[in-house]
Amino acid sequence: MHKKVCLITGCSSGIGKVTARELAKLGATVVMVCRNRAKGEAAQVEIQEVSGNKRVDLIVADLAELSQVRRAASEFLQKYAQLHVLIHNAGAIHGERQVTSDGLEATFAANYLAPFLFTTLLLDVLKASAPARIINVSSDGHARGQLDFADLQGAHRYNFLKAYTQSKLAQIYFTYELADRLKSTGITVNTLHPGLVASNFNSGTRGIAHAVAAFIYFFTGISVEKGARTTLFLATKPSVEEVSGKYFVNCKPIPSSKLSYDVTIRQQLWAISEELIRQNELSRLVTEK
Repeated sequence: MHKKVCLITGCSSGIGKVTARELAKLGATVVMVCRNRAKGEAAQVEIQEVSGNKRVDLIVADLAELSQVRRAASEFLQKYAQLHVLIHNAGAIHGERQVTSDGLEATFAANYLAPFLFTTLLLDVLKASAPARIINVSSDGHARGQLDFADLQGAHRYNFLKAYTQSKLAQIYFTYELADRLKSTGITVNTLHPGLVASNFNSGTRGIAHAVAAFIYFFTGISVEKGARTTLFLATKPSVEEVSGKYFVNCKPIPSSKLSYDVTIRQQLWAISEELIRQNELSRLVTEK
């Protein structure tokens, strides 16, 4: 991974931190995007020390906020002329409905729309750096998801599991559609389920939901090191350099849910995503004026 530039979101802890650490050990230039500055800086220093690699950079941004997605992309592009591996690892789950400053439901914004926008903003540098790889960390929970186009934001009836599984299914639709659009560019796009990882991911839940999740993670969860294996496999292995549009579990491609292959739904989602971003951009420009 020497001379490779890798950008990873959500890597101040958990499998994201392990991914950043291992890529740094392999000699990559690693750019971490973290929401919390103190945790991000602590992880940055730790990874530099453990890996012996000082080329570990940090961008602080809450990716649930589209304005911060744009700022993070701008910060990266001001400093780097290449990007070989883009890993969308940041994710969220909220027990109660939360709305971002953009008026978006927070789970949908962080898990799906942020990677959609971030990738769009970085697409030119990825093309210029080809061969390049885009990796979306999804979940087997996508199989229980279904897109509710009448209520994507959960404004009428919010359920945290529905919001989460819907966002993870949306990630897979995004992966497959983007892979098709990027054929012959030298950029591959794949998605994965890391496994049930014993981490602090469910910190956004409360009450019974939090207790049940904590119980499941404690007794059945795998380590963060094991959880990061498939991401690292997709980021580094020559054997998947030309593999695109696949869903991986345990470093192997397997079929995702039957619904996830519906081309009409994924194209409809793409069009809606572009419109949401366009509206957000127009709103931002009006506010700045």
